[in-house]
Amino acid sequence: MISPSVNSLSQLVAVTLELGALEYPEISKGERLLAKRATRVPKVRVQEFRAAIQDGEDPLGEVFSALKTPIERRSQGATYTPKAIVSAMTEWVAIHKPCRIVDPGAGSGRFIVAAGRAIPKACLVAAELDPMAALMLRAHLQVAGLAGRCTLFVGDYRDLRLPRIAGRTAFLGNPPYVRHHLITPEHKEWYAKAAAKWGYKASRLAGLHVHFLVATAQKSEGGDIGAFITAAEWLDVNYGDLARKLLLERLGVSNLHLIEPTARPFADADTTAVVACFEVGQRPANVRVRRVHAITQLGTLDQGKKTARRRFEQASRWSTLTRPTREKRRGYIELGELCQVHRGQVTGANQVWIAGAHSSGLPACVLFPSITRARELFAAGHRLECDDGLRSVIDIPPDLALIPKRWRPAVEIFLKRARTMGADEGYIATHRKAWWSVGLREPAPILASYMARRAPAFVRNAAGVRHINIAHGIYPREPMHETTLNALVCYLRSAVSVHDGRMYAGGLTKFEPKEMERLLVPEPNTL
Repeated sequence: MISPSVNSLSQLVAVTLELGALEYPEISKGERLLAKRATRVPKVRVQEFRAAIQDGEDPLGEVFSALKTPIERRSQGATYTPKAIVSAMTEWVAIHKPCRIVDPGAGSGRFIVAAGRAIPKACLVAAELDPMAALMLRAHLQVAGLAGRCTLFVGDYRDLRLPRIAGRTAFLGNPPYVRHHLITPEHKEWYAKAAAKWGYKASRLAGLHVHFLVATAQKSEGGDIGAFITAAEWLDVNYGDLARKLLLERLGVSNLHLIEPTARPFADADTTAVVACFEVGQRPANVRVRRVHAITQLGTLDQGKKTARRRFEQASRWSTLTRPTREKRRGYIELGELCQVHRGQVTGANQVWIAGAHSSGLPACVLFPSITRARELFAAGHRLECDDGLRSVIDIPPDLALIPKRWRPAVEIFLKRARTMGADEGYIATHRKAWWSVGLREPAPILASYMARRAPAFVRNAAGVRHINIAHGIYPREPMHETTLNALVCYLRSAVSVHDGRMYAGGLTKFEPKEMERLLVPEPNTL
């Protein structure tokens, strides 16, 4: 079949109109404004779109995703889900025979149309905020013959009111991923109050997908079910604590399917995704969990290793529960038994405290060659021999009297300049003993990156450089021979993988200091 296409959004709007978008009742003002800007397209092109929809495809969503870049779609979290994932999630929902399907962020209608076709007697409810997506959704429903069964709410899912029905409701879809800084203070306040009613604390750093989980918990009743696909970071990060509690205690999580970034669950984002299936009001003794490395492996969603619910209740992060259990082998201990791991110091203003033209004239006694970019560790290999090419961090002692008299005038000149740059006004500066003293740690024998789309870089710090908060320092608890240090670095570089850390959106993996301390390493006498 020919892949239908148009050259502009105005042409795409025209296609939706030709497909019957405005035949749907209660068209919103935003949609009508878009309709006025539509440009004509050949009838043959419209027929290509119609044929593709009738064949089970979503050409409107495909073209929309091609015409608008991921950055342009980011503010509304418009990331479209591949057909194989939609099918697997819809199949799981259909098994439970719901009377109503609710899609909280319907987009062009992939989930709601798939559900309508799979469950012929269910009534459909689709919420969508973006007028352009709403027009595509209307057209998709019209051509699929589902417009008469679907109530379309053009607005914010958090404001959707669902009438009570006699049967089961299924919540199905891909809640929009929007970062917290794009969420209004009013909605953050709504989120905090909703959580407080259940006795939960809510971090204002949570993304929109977690807001949608809260809204779903508000709208659902015992016996309802749901299947959502989201970015997987809520499994591990602090702001995800509320999502984890909701799924355990109110929404009744039953299955978790972690889709690795290599599977490209979203074509325009290198991210780890998770499909969470839940049965509202249930507290199953076990939760099925698994990882899939390709979308084709997803299959039916009743698969996975049974993992005791209490392990989820006790765990501060959940992605580790989707991995095979790593037993502590004989001859191995946790890295934390040998070493302490400390994140580097926060400067509070890198543009001030990393040396440059603005710091000319400062003496060497306050300039410390340092790791200030993670890529410096990746480039170093297993051993950093010298500080060539590294920038220096300015670290002035709290007591200026400790600086030799001949250098004090240069330091005082710099501090005046730093004040004009606002270095004394930031949160970090105002909470230091002296605003001008960064307080770098002593050089760490081993340095490690901790956030990337690859395994951490572990580097023997033979050059004795410092590090700021883009790296961790690994400090032996007892003096360690050079041979042992080198062997420890070699082991960590070969044995640690991205799967040992916590996952964030964008495919990033992060290792907090305590998590790095839990890595298993051979005992010193066997290194």
